[in-house]
Amino acid sequence: MRVPARTAGALTGLTLVLGGVAFTAPAAHADIPACTGLVQQAGVEVSDAVGTACTQGVHGDLAGCVSGLTGAGVPGGAANGACRMAANPP
Repeated sequence: MRVPARTAGALTGLTLVLGGVAFTAPAAHADIPACTGLVQQAGVEVSDAVGTACTQGVHGDLAGCVSGLTGAGVPGGAANGACRMAANPP
């Protein structure tokens, strides 16, 4: 019975590893540099607050991202575009 238990353990481990890759794959496509680039184009200096807001956009929190960017002085339209770039790069 030890061999099937090892096989089951290996398959469970493989499933967890592959499942983890599937959950992290969307974040790999996110684009913080594009977000911060749009912020710079809007004439606002990239600060820690801007980086934090762009990171929120990467994780799908568009409202939090826009709120953070507007709080850092980014105009509303530019903040919205930057956050969308963070979540869905071109």
